[in-house]
Amino acid sequence: MSQNILEVNGLKTYYRTRLKENVFAVDGVDFALEDGKTLGIAGESGCGKSTLALSLMGFYFPPLHYGSGSILIDGTDIMKLTKEQLRTQVSGRETAYIPQAAMNALNPTLKIIHFIEDIMKEHRPELSKKQVWDMAAERFETLNLSAKVLQSYPNELSGGMKQRTVIAISTILNPKVLIADEPTSALDVTSQKAVIKLLKELLDKKFIRSLVFITHELPLLYHVTDDIVVMYAGEIVERGTAHQMIFDPIHPYTKKLMGSIIVPEEGMKGHKLAAIPGAPPNLKNVPAGCRFADRCSYAADECRKGKVESRMEEGRMYRCLFDPQTLKEWYASEPT
Repeated sequence: MSQNILEVNGLKTYYRTRLKENVFAVDGVDFALEDGKTLGIAGESGCGKSTLALSLMGFYFPPLHYGSGSILIDGTDIMKLTKEQLRTQVSGRETAYIPQAAMNALNPTLKIIHFIEDIMKEHRPELSKKQVWDMAAERFETLNLSAKVLQSYPNELSGGMKQRTVIAISTILNPKVLIADEPTSALDVTSQKAVIKLLKELLDKKFIRSLVFITHELPLLYHVTDDIVVMYAGEIVERGTAHQMIFDPIHPYTKKLMGSIIVPEEGMKGHKLAAIPGAPPNLKNVPAGCRFADRCSYAADECRKGKVESRMEEGRMYRCLFDPQTLKEWYASEPT
């Protein structure tokens, strides 16, 4: 049986405003990722996806602060490490991070090889410049990226090539877990396919052991991940296999999220396309009950009374007062 390479328990992280208010963008999150598996995290903008990604890396820089909970990488709770230990022992080695707008993450005045040399000065100082070059060239060519890219400036590369280059640089130390925050956003379809192919190659070649892929495009995860987590207003509202979440969602938010997106997958071409009414709650003042209740077609009075705890049903987790059978009967009765 596979062990968990990543475990998150009761994680709470918040932003501190100028008025000293704490806004919990990640509020009591729990999940685990098995070694060798891939996990997708989906949800609307502002649901806490990117904050969760930063939290998993230990990137707690004001106004983002750690509240409580644990983050275990291969059994080690990184929240018990010092900032220096996080920088030297975890970042790049245990975990690697592909930020949003990664195409703009490279200094346009420096050649690509310079970024790799910087990483090696910190983590592999015993290597000579020639050894670093040889290692980088071999890695790039293994990933179907020309070694000539190493001598290029970022502005000489296309958007898709820049994104793939950032991924190759970030994983040069073979991290255990790669956290990719919207790595295909702002790319055309062809470039998206190239990035997804590269991520799969990293897994196949064991350059990374597991992947966390974050996106607002839920159907995209069907082609990338084993399991999917859906976040809403700082909480996880459902988790299941990619097939379950795309073709048979339980939670009303997951159902509506799927219904608001064009899905090209076979078996979903006739699904009803409709926007989700309303807007997510203000995280400064979240409702007492279900955070999705004000936008949910099926919400009852009890949904707004007290915190809704997560439940395990049909081999997956979801956060709703109603049982799966009742919800599915309601979904089936909706007009097509």
